[in-house]
Amino acid sequence: MEGGHTKADKTEFTECWRTTWKTPYIMRLALSAGIGGLLFGYDTGVISGALLYIREDFEAVDKKTWLQETIVSMAVAGAIIGAAVGGWINDRFGRKISILLADALFFIGAIIMAASVAPWMLIIGRILVGLGVGMASMTAPLYISEASPARIRGALVSTNGLLITGGQFLSYLINLAFVHAPGTWRWMLGVAGLPALVQFILMLNLPESPRWLYRKNKIDKARSILAKIYPANEVEDELRALQESVEAEKADESIIGESMIAKVKGAWSNPIVRRGLYAGITVQVAQQFVGINTVMYYSPTIVQFAGFASNKTALALSLITSGLNAVGSIVSMAFVDRYGRRRLMLISMFGIISCLVVLSAVFWQASLHAPAVSKLGSNHFGGNTTCPAYLSAPDAASWNCMSCLKADCAFCADGTSKYQPGACLISDKGIRSMCRGEQRIWFENGCPSKFGIFAVLLLGLYIISYSPGMGTVPWIVNSEIYPLRYRGTGGGIAAVANWCSNLLVSETFLTLTEALGSAGTFLLFAGFSFLGLVGIFFLVPETKGLQFEEVEKLLQEGYRPKAFKKRNTKVEGSS
Repeated sequence: MEGGHTKADKTEFTECWRTTWKTPYIMRLALSAGIGGLLFGYDTGVISGALLYIREDFEAVDKKTWLQETIVSMAVAGAIIGAAVGGWINDRFGRKISILLADALFFIGAIIMAASVAPWMLIIGRILVGLGVGMASMTAPLYISEASPARIRGALVSTNGLLITGGQFLSYLINLAFVHAPGTWRWMLGVAGLPALVQFILMLNLPESPRWLYRKNKIDKARSILAKIYPANEVEDELRALQESVEAEKADESIIGESMIAKVKGAWSNPIVRRGLYAGITVQVAQQFVGINTVMYYSPTIVQFAGFASNKTALALSLITSGLNAVGSIVSMAFVDRYGRRRLMLISMFGIISCLVVLSAVFWQASLHAPAVSKLGSNHFGGNTTCPAYLSAPDAASWNCMSCLKADCAFCADGTSKYQPGACLISDKGIRSMCRGEQRIWFENGCPSKFGIFAVLLLGLYIISYSPGMGTVPWIVNSEIYPLRYRGTGGGIAAVANWCSNLLVSETFLTLTEALGSAGTFLLFAGFSFLGLVGIFFLVPETKGLQFEEVEKLLQEGYRPKAFKKRNTKVEGSS
């Protein structure tokens, strides 16, 4: 699932290295809290590889698509609840307690998943991990921003974003490392408990956020922490700035109300904030409906759809997409302030749509050219092993590998060449062993295809198109598009829209591939992406280089793309 990034320019990064070199305590704070981002990224990526082996151990999971989707998406459902509850815990008990609780949930969830003896245990573990991820995803950046000097805040919060994509990449490496280990998926899921335990121990020795302490009238404690972060001659100035900021925040709360319901009502009733929400929600929903988390959660499965049957090969090829995603996050930091948020998103969407359409065509061609089913080959292992649907089909002579898989059976490739006619057999562990025992390849998710490598290359291009634009920019837009008074509320509403869209997409992807096929599913995402492109073009203004007051004025007037402004002016002039 893709996390938030806060913009930081090159000067800020240079200052960041200089400041943290002089005051290592600041980097210790940022990296200790930033482990939450690593956990967030790790959980997003690890399930994609673990699912391949979970299906082999639990027949119910292998046979029921909805169960696979539930195991994947329950972490997202937990994260939605965790983020909502985490906001209250942050305000009531502090940022430090919230991170410690997130670590405890994550650790317990990882242990439960590793020890699972049935799918229901996996689901409970995933929910607990999701609760931890949701709390950490909103608390870690908040803690880092409040415990960092203002001049390097953006750079330090950006490290949280980098750790998210780094965690995703690490998860694929861990998956590959345990491919041949006894227990495979148990190690993959259980290892996640280690960084949670490390962060828990580190956070025990770190202070609470100075801002939270000041709000709770613990001024002396806040001052002592600021003294560790700032030079001695700046501490009192920072304390005064903190006082002014907290007083302004309390004044805003007295106007719009302290309860979340009052804040949401106030946001939607304000025309400026409402227009900001149209833009903020549009980019967040579009980010998910381009299908990115189908790639992050199901990447190895998609690679198997493309014809790579080996779990290890699927994981190795998926590592490419994860690596490109991490690189794209760094590229975004270099270009977002140079070319602008709106332009970067529009270019990104054009690339995404192109890749999805071509990817759909590749999968379509692969299905058309799938190896035929051989009647002789299908009877080779004995009559009781042949797919019943194939035996009773009136058009059995026209069946190919894809027809076999659609009938919930499996394809045992020919021993001389996997592209030659093969056997359509019952999908069963024993029969799979018989097929592999003759050095033949067993296909359950996709068919042998000469087009497979093109599908993998297109997945890479898709990530290259997505990551620098739609991967990071929606979070930057949401940090800039709302008036200061409503920034937390607006960003929260848009983030909930993002999580809910993520849940919907991850919970339905495999069902869609069964109903529409891989080609139809990616074409559907291309259609959603086109709608997202239209929404961004008409609703999202450029905020690059604008002061918050200028953005507010832009929304007050109502945003329209330049082309439509010119057309309206001409019409008015001629009338």
